[in-house]
Amino acid sequence: MWQVGPKIKHASAVITASFFVGAMTVPAAYVKPSDDPAFTLKTHCPPSFHLTEDNSCQFSNMYMMYKSLENVGTGGLRKGIPDPRDGFTPQEIDLGRYLFFDPALSKDGSMSCASCHDPDMGFADNRARSIGITGEEVSRSAPTLWNSSFLNIYFWDGRAASYEEQMLGPLYAENEMGNTREHLLETLNGIPEYIRLFKQVYDSDGISLDQVYTALAAFEGSLISLNSRYDQYAHGYHAALSEKEIAGLNVFRSFVARCAECHTPPLFTNQQIAVIGTPEPEGMRRDIGAEAVDGDKTLRGGFKVPTLRNITKTTPYMHSGRFETLRDAIEFYNKGRGHAVGKDEELEIHWHIHEPDLTDDELDLIVAFLGTLTDENFKPETPKSVPSGLPLAPASANDI
Repeated sequence: MWQVGPKIKHASAVITASFFVGAMTVPAAYVKPSDDPAFTLKTHCPPSFHLTEDNSCQFSNMYMMYKSLENVGTGGLRKGIPDPRDGFTPQEIDLGRYLFFDPALSKDGSMSCASCHDPDMGFADNRARSIGITGEEVSRSAPTLWNSSFLNIYFWDGRAASYEEQMLGPLYAENEMGNTREHLLETLNGIPEYIRLFKQVYDSDGISLDQVYTALAAFEGSLISLNSRYDQYAHGYHAALSEKEIAGLNVFRSFVARCAECHTPPLFTNQQIAVIGTPEPEGMRRDIGAEAVDGDKTLRGGFKVPTLRNITKTTPYMHSGRFETLRDAIEFYNKGRGHAVGKDEELEIHWHIHEPDLTDDELDLIVAFLGTLTDENFKPETPKSVPSGLPLAPASANDI
C-alpha cells in the first residue's frame, strides 16, 4: 500500500514526500500545485498518425493505398496492410507512455513494462528468456512491440486476441510483474499526479483498471515501424537497397526458400501458429506451445510466426532464445524438416518447412536483406521521470 509522508508546504516549491512499497522506501513524485503540473500530456499525435477534428489520432501510411492480397498468395511488394487500432486521443497515448515506463505497475516497484520491452532493444530485452520480479527467468522470450497494433493474436502461443487481454498476463503473473488488480488500483489511486492525469483524459474522479488497460493499449498501438529501407524500396525508391540486399530479398521471396510464405510482407508475419520443430536450449523440456491453449495436439510445439521487423535489434531468436544470431536461425530452416525433433517426440511440422538446401552465400544474402527491415525513426521518447516518482526501472532485465 502506498502511504504518503508529511508534506512540505511552500507556494513556489515542489511538495515532496516518501512512498512506502512493502518494506521498501522510495522517493515520491514531485507534486507541484495544480496550476503548475509536474507532468503534461502531449496534444499532438505520434508519427504515422494525424489528428482529426474530434481530437483522435488516425493511422496514415502509404500501405493504405494498396489493396489487400488476403487469400491470393504472397504477391508483390506493394500490398495492403491490416487496419490498426487507432482513434485514441494524443493525451490518452501519452498517459499510456508514462504508465508503460512506470515501475509502479509492478508489485514491488522494481520493474516496468519497459524492463522487458526496452525501446533501445527493439522493444524486446535481448535475453533468451525475460526476468521477472523474482529474479528468475520466465519460460519464453519477450517479443517486440513494434507494429503490434496490426496483430490479431498475442503471446507466443497465440492465447490472447487483444492488447487488453494480453497485458493481464505480465501484469499479474507472479513471476513477471507480480501485481494484483487490487494492489494496482490502490497504488495508482494513491498517486496524486496520476489522479490528475486520468481526470484530464477520462474525466473521472478515480482510476479504473479499464482506463489503465486502454491507456497502455493506446501507447503500444502507436509503435509503428514502416519506414525502413525495405519500405522505401517497396514504395518505388530502387536505390534504397544495395544489389546484395535485393538479391537477398529475391531469395527470401523465392519458391525455394519460401520465407515469405509465413513471414509475409509488409508486416513480415502471417499471424498464424506454426509448428517448426525448434530445439529447446540444452536442459529444457519441450515447450508444448499452442497445444496448451485448447488441447489441440496438432499444435504441439506450435508458436506464433513472429514479425521480422527490426529483427536485427531483437537477438536472440525463437520463443526460447535458442539461436544467438540470425545466421544460426536461418540455418536451422535450411537443415531440413524436423531434423531437431527427438526420436521419441511427435510433432506435426508445418508443411512449408522442407529442405531448401540453400548455399552459404544464399543464407548470407537473406541475413543482409533482413537488415533492411530496421526502422526506429519513430521511437518514442523515454520520459526522464514518471508520475509515481519511482526511479525508472533498469534499461533492461539484464541489469536486474
